[in-house]
Amino acid sequence: MQQHRRQPELVEGNLPVFVFPTELIFYADDQSTHKQVLTLYNPYEFALKFKVLCTAPNKYVVVDAAGAVKPQCCVDIVIRHRDVRPCHYGIIDKFRLQVSEQSQRKALGKKEVISVLLPSTKEQQQKEEEDKHIKEHLAEAVFFEQTSFQQESRTASSGPSLLTVFLGIICIIALMLPTLGEAESLVPVYLHLSVNQKLVAAYVLGKYINQSVVNEIKC
Repeated sequence: MQQHRRQPELVEGNLPVFVFPTELIFYADDQSTHKQVLTLYNPYEFALKFKVLCTAPNKYVVVDAAGAVKPQCCVDIVIRHRDVRPCHYGIIDKFRLQVSEQSQRKALGKKEVISVLLPSTKEQQQKEEEDKHIKEHLAEAVFFEQTSFQQESRTASSGPSLLTVFLGIICIIALMLPTLGEAESLVPVYLHLSVNQKLVAAYVLGKYINQSVVNEIKC
């Protein structure tokens, strides 16, 4: 006996609704934009009913504000702006698309689409260009500031400290002083260094030179 696979119960309000576009922009000086199309997609394996609601129904005409979408199909919903006046410029309205299963009344999901009327396409393009230039200038300013900071940090860290330089000079002087046992020397005897003392100076000087080379390579 074959068992029919039972469709999982759908929770009210949790079904994702797929609509494109997610915003409608009307331009007063461009009549071609006074008519917009919303596309509602149904990727599911069951049919859906839909209803379109609006926060400002007097400003719009919605063709086929209610209907059905077959499984894995889509429908186009035509929306016309019928009240293009300056007093409506910049006001954001909202369309809500509610979907439900054909055999039920409860709304399984909803999606809001914003709508706005702008005075001119040219003004909008100019604003977008200005925003683009501002973002580019900000990006350049941040880049140069970071580069300058890195160069200053590199300059500050690349050079040896004053103490290290002084220590290196002392080691060089120590190596130039006479060694104990040298008879003929104009340098006083108390400044004569032993062989072990000069070995220590040579070791410290070698460490200083190696560290300087490493710092140059890092830079």
